[in-house]
Amino acid sequence: MANVHYMNHPLIKHKITMMRKESTGTNEFRKLVEEIAILMGYEALADLPTRDVEIKTPIEDTVQPVIDGKKMAIVPILRAGLGMVSGMLALVPSAKVGHIGMYRDEETHIPHPYYCKLPPFIEQRLIVVVDPMLATGGSLIDAVNEIKAQGGKDIKCMCIIAAPEGVEAFTKAHPDVELYIGALDRCLNEKAYICPGLGDAGDRIFGTK
Repeated sequence: MANVHYMNHPLIKHKITMMRKESTGTNEFRKLVEEIAILMGYEALADLPTRDVEIKTPIEDTVQPVIDGKKMAIVPILRAGLGMVSGMLALVPSAKVGHIGMYRDEETHIPHPYYCKLPPFIEQRLIVVVDPMLATGGSLIDAVNEIKAQGGKDIKCMCIIAAPEGVEAFTKAHPDVELYIGALDRCLNEKAYICPGLGDAGDRIFGTK
């Protein structure tokens, strides 16, 4: 699938392994999510356009590249996606931040939206949707549906761990959206949790379990 990009960097692989460990505590887990977001964001934003500007160094006048005025919006899916925002803002401090709230019915595994607030002029922005886990794909599909309904066009999605079922469902629903995956796991279990996975990312980020 041309629009799916799997991360092969050794640092990303190493940090994801540390995240998976049951013994990894909340503080370390949270830092790992932020660090992985930086590394994945570096890859996902590799195609940002640049333009040349004239500047003066301590030595001489010169022409050098800068990002070509691309407006960006980072949109985490609540609540686990919040853990990736600081990493993305470390790369692009000027980015605006929107929020999309989803909760999953534990019996049907169907996501239900409860909140959506996007930055203004969303149709003019590069939008990066972040969520650590891509399980069934339902939440990410619905989030992108909502962004498109509000005028968003240039969309990328970043997930640290994904199940094949979720990748297939998402790419079928949104073949025009670039999807960046840190690690592709084996499958979903009967409770729609990713295997081997890392448990509930939101609980581990916020220490609520």
